[in-house]
Amino acid sequence: MHSPSRLGRLGAFSARHPVWVIAAWLLLLAGAALGRHLADPTYSDQIALPSTQSRTGADLLARSAPGVGDPSGRVVFHVGSGSLAGHRQAVDESRADLAEMDHVTAASPVVTSADGRTAYTTVSFDRQVKTLGHGYRDTLDAATAPARASGVEVAYGGDLNQVVRPPANDKASEAVGVVAALLILVLTFGSIAAALLPLATALISVGVGIGVVGIVAGTVTFATAAPTLATMIGLGVGIDYALFLTTRFRQDLIDGHDPVDAAGRTAASSGRAVVVAAVTVVVAMLSLYACGLSFIGRMGLAATLVVAITGAAALTLVPAALGLVGRRIDRFTVRRPVAETSGSQDGWHRYAALVARHPWKFLTAGTLLLGLFAVPLLSMRLGHVDDGADKAGSSTRQAYDWIAEGTGPGFGPGANGPLVLVADLHHATAAADRIGAELTAALRDTAGVARFTPLTPSPDGKLLISTLTPATGPQTADTGSLFTRLTDTTLPTALRGTGAEGYLTGSTAGQLDFRDTVKDRLPLIIGIVLAAALLLLTVVFRSVVIPLKAVALNLFTTAASYGILVAVFQWGWGSGLIGLSEPVPIESFVPMMMFANVFGLSMDYEIFLLSAIAGTWHRTRDNTLAVGTGLAATGRVISSAALIMTAVFLSFAASPTVVVKMLALGLAVSVILDATVVRLVLVPAAMFLMGRANWWLPPFLDRLLPHPGEAAGHGEGPGRARG
Repeated sequence: MHSPSRLGRLGAFSARHPVWVIAAWLLLLAGAALGRHLADPTYSDQIALPSTQSRTGADLLARSAPGVGDPSGRVVFHVGSGSLAGHRQAVDESRADLAEMDHVTAASPVVTSADGRTAYTTVSFDRQVKTLGHGYRDTLDAATAPARASGVEVAYGGDLNQVVRPPANDKASEAVGVVAALLILVLTFGSIAAALLPLATALISVGVGIGVVGIVAGTVTFATAAPTLATMIGLGVGIDYALFLTTRFRQDLIDGHDPVDAAGRTAASSGRAVVVAAVTVVVAMLSLYACGLSFIGRMGLAATLVVAITGAAALTLVPAALGLVGRRIDRFTVRRPVAETSGSQDGWHRYAALVARHPWKFLTAGTLLLGLFAVPLLSMRLGHVDDGADKAGSSTRQAYDWIAEGTGPGFGPGANGPLVLVADLHHATAAADRIGAELTAALRDTAGVARFTPLTPSPDGKLLISTLTPATGPQTADTGSLFTRLTDTTLPTALRGTGAEGYLTGSTAGQLDFRDTVKDRLPLIIGIVLAAALLLLTVVFRSVVIPLKAVALNLFTTAASYGILVAVFQWGWGSGLIGLSEPVPIESFVPMMMFANVFGLSMDYEIFLLSAIAGTWHRTRDNTLAVGTGLAATGRVISSAALIMTAVFLSFAASPTVVVKMLALGLAVSVILDATVVRLVLVPAAMFLMGRANWWLPPFLDRLLPHPGEAAGHGEGPGRARG
């Protein structure tokens, strides 16, 4: 971390040479865009789960029964009335054409429902379906043209959703977020020039960051949602960092400093808080690698790259833009510009005095409110959002519904998520017939199994294979319970004493294994993030109590955010407002991603508030004055920053991707709760109650901990109050 003087010199240099610094950033933007184009980035949601039973089962199939475990999808045929019998020739012709497509290894015989209105064929591929690209839909449409020409409806399901589902396009969400941020900035600053500056610098830095993510994606495969998540977080923190700096710069101008000096002072004070805030977010994001799942870790890496670049822009590009605009920062006013605080009798000072008179009341009310929001968390159910949550009328949703509504073998809700049972006979001490009989009897007695195919030996005789159809859909709690029951009880009990081992594999089994893996490793991520935050804040603020309080309150924020997420997505409260057609489980990795994001982002506001409080404390040693002054100095700017970040996040709730909706809503809720209930109620109330104990640091820790120059806020805070 840079010392304050170095940050001040960097800010002053940037303000003194604004054209060169801005030109350098624009050159970086162009280079990043070109590099992203040349790198030909790839994105995939394929998840590797080594050592899990679904992966073991898949590997056994690949060795002993080539083709059985190949990637596959379903092509579903349907007529609204009558029967498919009159269209049989056209359906068979389409199945034959499907079998001849590039990369297809087989197209299974057509399976028809009992009522004759729905049929499907399973198409197997020699590679992951995702790699075929969205253009492969034209090939599918050409192959199924005979069926459609005869009046049959056709839809694509299973893994084919990866090529027929329209690519997520969140450009409209980005545009809405930018416009909303601009309106809030205009209202905050009162001038067009001051509002455009944070927005322009954030867009440039995020553009560079996304370009870098694309370049890295040329060699490292990110999840498909990673660029959207990185853009969402980058825009939020980029605008916020620039907002804090611009607010402080305007105050220094009002106090009589020239623009270059004001930019240097801004970088030396608020810039220091930006560094601490950005480092906190980066540490939280990179901690996701500790879960051992590269899919999740790389999503954190994508966000880290953008946050680090926006932090660098806040220390160079923003001061350069401030130096270039100078005293013209308040040009084109729409109302009278205001300073950080209007004096000791303004509204924020009066509010701080009110909290100081009734700290227990404020602390109790805030805690009860967050506790109420957190109640739904107790019923959180992790799972995978399947095609049943896709937009009504889409090809994937139609295929899902037709299979679920069909009757007879191969149909019903569970047919959308079958499980493949693999019995490994390599070390079996009992005959295969006996093992098959034991498994058959056990499966018949297992509640939740709608049907299963006869256990069939693999070509080399080393495996017994069966396909199980659950009685319920793949994203339901009952199917998750069935999976656990089969793997923990049914299979081990049936195979006990035979030397054989049983595994469940397939897409649904893989998703449920992923759910269990994430659930097991979430406590590790929480522990790492908490420990890193405690250490960082202890070093920065030279206190033990302040970091403990910050961590505890951020846990409250996270719990409340989780609770609201459960209420909206799992319980369905207001889900129609964000375009969700039915209640869904919470996607397995969302809580882990949200924890790292919420913790990192909420620390931004904590650091800016505490920096202002610490500035007055180290100057006066008066805790009541320090808390009141810090709250008054940062209350308006933190509220505005939170409103901007909330607007940006909420704009992404319109994304067609359900996981993006979850992250967007969860982050928006967490930011608004953190900036209001936590930052403006719980933090000041707790600090008023603890008094001088806030600043206690055992002497032995003071000797052990590094002293990175002047800690954040020991001088002037990011928004020190002025008369």
